[in-house]
Amino acid sequence: MVASRSRSQLTVQSFGDVSRFLRSGVADEESRQLRDSIGALALQIDDAITTRRAAPTAPAVPDTPEITRQAANLMKCVREHQLFVTGMGSAWHALYEMGSYQLALRSLRRAVEAWHHALAQRSPLEGPAFDRVELLSWRTLGEGLLLIDMYEQGENVHSEPASRPKPGSAWQRALAWLRRRRK
Repeated sequence: MVASRSRSQLTVQSFGDVSRFLRSGVADEESRQLRDSIGALALQIDDAITTRRAAPTAPAVPDTPEITRQAANLMKCVREHQLFVTGMGSAWHALYEMGSYQLALRSLRRAVEAWHHALAQRSPLEGPAFDRVELLSWRTLGEGLLLIDMYEQGENVHSEPASRPKPGSAWQRALAWLRRRRK
């Protein structure tokens, strides 16, 4: 990602890009804190997934201590982030998107716990468990970006579902990137 690009030209292609994108936004204090927390989660996800992908593919269950440690760190990070989100102000909890984000976080936490358990048990189900963690990580971060975007737009104060994100919003850019990846 080139640093000189304008914010509207940025694309998110890795979990690290999500973290960098979140740090680049101008926001109020609560929004900044959520951006920082989601950014830290994105970095931890990136560390865990990069470590797992770097493991040799020959063994059916790549169970190195580093992968297991990264999975445990990710599990802790997701739990801490959930606790942070639960303690946010009522303006955040009034948003329709908050419930979706919390559901995505719970799903991610359960998937990370299942992956960590599969690693610890040297289960042949470790591979599918890891794939689920990666998929739910993208979903969770997407929900987080949408939540931040809707809060910063300030249009959904009455907990109504959004019809469409505004063009050029963070969510719109993330959706465009996902469409390009599918092709």
